[in-house]
Amino acid sequence: MTLYIDPPAWPGHGRMWSHLVSDVSYDELHAFAERLGVPRRAFERDHYDLPSHRYGDAVAAGAVEVSSREVVRLLTDSGLRRRKGFAQRRSS
Repeated sequence: MTLYIDPPAWPGHGRMWSHLVSDVSYDELHAFAERLGVPRRAFERDHYDLPSHRYGDAVAAGAVEVSSREVVRLLTDSGLRRRKGFAQRRSS
């Protein structure tokens, strides 16, 4: 099992955030996040948003550090990428 995380470079709610992704399955991603104690509400479409203070925890638990561009490539190549508006398009 390999999970990937990009650097905390995304601002929001007064902090910086990383994206935690899997290139295998959402089940693998959810299981990893649960082991880290990350709440399910942090899951957004195809990734978990992790605040910068949790970055080291994810890496210590085995997440591989990659660039933000690499996160997008991994999700796209695996077929797990869900762009904004995904749910709305599927229901139309």
